[in-house]
Amino acid sequence: MAGTHDHPGEAGAPDPVRLVEIRETPLSVDEVFAAVGDDSAGGTALFVGTVRDHDGGADVSALGYSCHPTAEAEMRRLAERVAADFPVRALAAVHRVGDLSVGDLAVVVAVSCPHRQEAFAACRRLIDDLKREVPIWKHQEFADGTADWVGV
Repeated sequence: MAGTHDHPGEAGAPDPVRLVEIRETPLSVDEVFAAVGDDSAGGTALFVGTVRDHDGGADVSALGYSCHPTAEAEMRRLAERVAADFPVRALAAVHRVGDLSVGDLAVVVAVSCPHRQEAFAACRRLIDDLKREVPIWKHQEFADGTADWVGV
């Protein structure tokens, strides 16, 4: 909860994993940023992944994300691992599935920690682990009529 004074490890402390979801609806940077608000955090790092208009030198004309039914549980598992490995006050991760357009937000993750170095490191681990471990696949269609699956 934003503005909390509790710290992980204290009796009655809230779960630092505040928001973990996979959605078909547009993502909100403001929602994710608000989810990691904490009065004891001196640093908040946020990463936003957007759909770009090219990949590997080819123009992207359409893009869609799909996921395995276990994807959200896997996201929560890795979020809990990041929260355990760093002094995380709050953490959030949201990924979009379905058809997206160039410029749409595909993923938003954020981490708040007591200091900026910890927040940067935890946020980087969160997005890197998410991309590597969570069963979410990207299907890209290119202007030349070819297509490619990424993450499969």
